[in-house]
Amino acid sequence: MSRIGRKPIAIPNGVDVKLDNTQITVKGPKGTLSRELHKDMKIVVEGNVITVERPSEHKLHRALHGTTRSVVANMINGVTEGYAKSLDLVGVGYRANKTGNKLVLNVGYSHPVEFTPENGIEFEVPAANKIIVRGIDKELVGATAAKIRAVREPEPYKGKGIKYENERILRKEGKAGKKK
Repeated sequence: MSRIGRKPIAIPNGVDVKLDNTQITVKGPKGTLSRELHKDMKIVVEGNVITVERPSEHKLHRALHGTTRSVVANMINGVTEGYAKSLDLVGVGYRANKTGNKLVLNVGYSHPVEFTPENGIEFEVPAANKIIVRGIDKELVGATAAKIRAVREPEPYKGKGIKYENERILRKEGKAGKKK
């Protein structure tokens, strides 16, 4: 039995969970999330607790058990607290600024790179070299942060580029000098 899959999910006050066959909708103080889950997974709502059950010990059902539970728990956490990913810009002249709701990056290209946030995502630029991506959908926040990072990935020699806040860049030694 999956250790993660069998954990019950507590529904906090102010959160409303609705089930329609395989469609789950979670509504909370920060917004509403809806998702289509696998048809074989059984989701049981009893009072303020959600449990995820699997129909058999089939390999697919075992794999989906913990995943389904984590997806539902992330939806509940998203509508109550939300998610955020921080990115750092490392490099001389690398900077970010927000114009309207767009994010504009100057990261060494001949042109600035603009990002328009998807629905449910907002950008925050507390400093010229720091970006915070916020939203209620964990998957969308992570994907948006990955797209921003992909504009200029950190390189291993000087460490220049866009990196996650706690990311450690493995550094390489440069070219060895000529030996006499």
